[in-house]
Amino acid sequence: MATGIWVLGNQLSQQQAAIQSCSHQENTPVIFIESLQHIQKRPYHKQKLVLIWSAMRHFAEELRQQGYAVTYEVSHDFITPLKAWVKANNISEIRIMEPPDRGFLDIIAELPCKVTVIANNHFLWQKTEFQEWAKGRKSLLMEYFYREGRQKFNILMEGKKPIGGEWNYDKENRQPPKGKLNPPPPKHFEADDITLEVIEVVNNLEIPTYGSLTSFNWGVNRTQALEVLEYFICTNLTEFGTYQDAMVTGEETMWHSLISPYLNIGLLHPLEVIQAAETAYQQEKIPLNSVEGFIRQILGWREYMHGLYHYVEASYFQENYFEHTHPLPEFFWTGETNMNCLHQTFKQIHNTGYAHHIQRLMILSNFSLIAGFSPQEVENWFHGAFIDGYDWVMQTNVIGMGLFADGGILASKPYASSANYINKMSDYCKNCAYNHKEKIGEKACPFNFFYWNFLHRHRNKLMKQGRMSFILKNLDKMSAEELESIQQQVDNWYH
Repeated sequence: MATGIWVLGNQLSQQQAAIQSCSHQENTPVIFIESLQHIQKRPYHKQKLVLIWSAMRHFAEELRQQGYAVTYEVSHDFITPLKAWVKANNISEIRIMEPPDRGFLDIIAELPCKVTVIANNHFLWQKTEFQEWAKGRKSLLMEYFYREGRQKFNILMEGKKPIGGEWNYDKENRQPPKGKLNPPPPKHFEADDITLEVIEVVNNLEIPTYGSLTSFNWGVNRTQALEVLEYFICTNLTEFGTYQDAMVTGEETMWHSLISPYLNIGLLHPLEVIQAAETAYQQEKIPLNSVEGFIRQILGWREYMHGLYHYVEASYFQENYFEHTHPLPEFFWTGETNMNCLHQTFKQIHNTGYAHHIQRLMILSNFSLIAGFSPQEVENWFHGAFIDGYDWVMQTNVIGMGLFADGGILASKPYASSANYINKMSDYCKNCAYNHKEKIGEKACPFNFFYWNFLHRHRNKLMKQGRMSFILKNLDKMSAEELESIQQQVDNWYH
């Protein structure tokens, strides 16, 4: 009788818990499965499918070279090849590292052997540790969780105090893109034979997918993921903080790291990424605002999102605080819209599967919120369209942070804004068919009339959010006639 290991497509690390739990013996059975049924839940981006399947195949080959008895299956489902593998290898126990997404293991309930689920070690906080932190708190603000994480893992600390005297340098990290900026090009990789084979498979799928595959430039193994990390630390990190919120036409990645796809499938571990940035601060004198801002995205935001996802009720994804029900417009898939900010962002996602956090929050989510799109449709689109999207990432990020559909469990106020913010933080408005200053009329920017209509329509609920009081006072200055004209503008847009 043998113990076998099932490696999932987002657990591609030799240090992952299931592999580590078995003392490596020659011919230990390991199985990888590409399930076609699994990818039919939604139209996934072609770039995402290539990344995961190519990375899986590369990792399988890596384990095979080390003496593991690797089985690699392409199947309609998961259960059929698992049953055959169990029987062929006389397996009495399957070990699997706990998936980060809820409910995944329900599909293997009928397996004819013992299934041992081992705690996931691709995050710094275990689910139980987050629950212990959250228990009894009136507010689950990320900032307090982040500060505890800094102390817990001794990151950017001098004794019990933060280096530099401040926990958070956000005030230095929100600079608009003034003048001519020259961000470095992203690190690209040529597709090898394995990746080319996967590209051909994805291009010939007979199921709905999304996005373009005219080029594929992502890394697909740990060596390449480490190169992306090193490139970011050496080339991008210095300016990352200052311009992390800026958006510039034609500059798809700015100074962002592009490591989230690798973190989310196990090719990089969060602690090694955090420590690389901290070392750069200590040895290379990288500015503290950049290093702290980057570390906060991982030690703070990423860990917080994962912990919160497993802390809230399983029905969280159904939350709809504002009762928004409008379906997504066709331009979410085609990118064809006269709003230049949306057009530029959709075009970029269509080609690469990527957009940075402000494009996601203040353009896509912001517009979806104020226009009243169904939170479930928006979250489903985000999950399929983004190369780093999974349930644990997108449900809390989109339902909670982006759309405030949870009524304030995660965020202290809705991230809603008019075109003013986009004009300040980007150059998109300069080449747009609409005028970012106008609320009413043929040239009025939809961000403006949707924004004020959103505030007016949900005033009673928004009054309960303390941070909204100042903005609602501006709403009081509008006449009934102006609000009626804005409402008419909204109605015309839908029809």
